[in-house]
Amino acid sequence: MNSIAIFCGSALGTDSIFVEQARLIGETIAKQGKTLVYGGGRSGLMGTVADSALQAGGKVIGVIPQNLVDNELAHPHLTELHIVKDMHERKTKMSALADGFIALPGGSGTWEEIFEQWTWAQLGIHLKPCAFLNVEGFYDDLFKFIQLSTEKGFTKSRFTETLIASNSIDVILDEFEKFVAPEPKWGAQERTDLDLKMNKLA
Repeated sequence: MNSIAIFCGSALGTDSIFVEQARLIGETIAKQGKTLVYGGGRSGLMGTVADSALQAGGKVIGVIPQNLVDNELAHPHLTELHIVKDMHERKTKMSALADGFIALPGGSGTWEEIFEQWTWAQLGIHLKPCAFLNVEGFYDDLFKFIQLSTEKGFTKSRFTETLIASNSIDVILDEFEKFVAPEPKWGAQERTDLDLKMNKLA
């Protein structure tokens, strides 16, 4: 596990603990000799994570769309900065560069990014771990909803069980090292089960 992608808010949030944890994450990733991959911005928790990793001597790779560069939102001191055409290309590039994905507190952009990577993992597009840093219970209600989706038959339990959540970056990185990807959706057994269900309905 050599590179970790971080998705997080371009705002700082209203609680200082969000900033404290963002700093700790950047520092921890750098001190473990891992590369930080993130959205390339200089503001909010994004900038905090990057600054912390750089200050700790780490390698930081940013991926940012051209329109955000045009608005002077790119971080000016990264190890590498990839400028891409749009948000879709940004997410694809980050997925290729990273070995695992962590969502810190953030808004709709953060949620969309981590859920896309989790969806790609379920489909077998990649077999990399996804995690939520659950600072101060920020994602508690989200995980209740994910569990409801599982109970109602819309999310397979093997994907819910391997989605990592912790308030500790050390725990998450340790879980990443031990991660074993579940069988992707529409594996042989799942196709057989679906065929049986469809035959019963026919």
